[in-house]
Amino acid sequence: MSATETAPAPSAENGATAVEPRVVSIVGPTASGKTGLGIAIAERLAAAGQKAEIVNADAYQMYRGMDVGTAKATKEEQARVPHHLIDIIDPDDTMTVARFQKLARDTIADLKARGVRPILVGGSGLYARAAIDDISFPGTDPAIRARLEERERTEGAASLFEELKAKDPQAAARMEPRNPRRTIRALEVIELTGRPYSASLPRYRYVIPSVQIGLDLDRRELDRRIGIRTARMREDGFLDEVRRLRPHLGFTAGRALGYQQMIDLLDGMWDEEEDAWADIAQKTRRLARKQMGWFGRDPRIHWLEALNPRLVDNAMAIIAHADAGDYDVIDAHADEYVQHHLGDIA
Repeated sequence: MSATETAPAPSAENGATAVEPRVVSIVGPTASGKTGLGIAIAERLAAAGQKAEIVNADAYQMYRGMDVGTAKATKEEQARVPHHLIDIIDPDDTMTVARFQKLARDTIADLKARGVRPILVGGSGLYARAAIDDISFPGTDPAIRARLEERERTEGAASLFEELKAKDPQAAARMEPRNPRRTIRALEVIELTGRPYSASLPRYRYVIPSVQIGLDLDRRELDRRIGIRTARMREDGFLDEVRRLRPHLGFTAGRALGYQQMIDLLDGMWDEEEDAWADIAQKTRRLARKQMGWFGRDPRIHWLEALNPRLVDNAMAIIAHADAGDYDVIDAHADEYVQHHLGDIA
């Protein structure tokens, strides 16, 4: 994936007219430098007289005490630029995308009302999109779900899939007939909402005026950074963090990468301690590949080379063009030529 070359930022001299300050969303794989760029942009905006604060869009940095394992912004970094939605729930609580969406949108609205530009920062793709995109999260109904699951046992998955094809052929055409879990979910949503399941498909369409900047890195450099980050986690006491949190670690928080390896290490399930850390690094590299695949599907993201000495300048130019409305026409049509993936929304 190539990085975006940026044109000079619009200015009064070249006739550009500001439309509305956009929410800035910084995305990219883990260890690509999103936190640093977010802080640099906020400080650059502040120097120009525009207040800006960071809104966390990482699924696990919202949990109190999960600092080392999630590479949370340090106290010093948070002191430089105010951060929101960090350390807001205990690790035995549960954060969902739907819950985050409301929190994020409320935070964004509050910041904008106070004349502060929000800067979203996070590598959790669905969370980052949920804050600013046309995405809805239909609820669940245990009774409907139980009835459909019983039908799947008695009638078979094929019968339910045929029903889905009749009720929502668009959804059925993009789903795997041998995946009864998703078929059941689709039929549940149809019964709950009275609309096709495909109507709840996430759209590549902003509901809050935004601009997305993606950080791109050569794979070898990204792998090197992940290795350094893993070593730093070890030095900074990740094992002690997990030992302290373990009695309070809920199911959802415990799914954060690295925490299970540390629990297994504490339980003596690794023959060699080095193997546990190597497993964390390997799985983090795999996660980074998945993140790039997820973000790579969004044509509105402006990709920048993370190691470019002019990274911040280029990011500021993109923000200025977005504020002037230069990307609006293209962004408005993004949803028309993107292949969606049903099943991402549960």
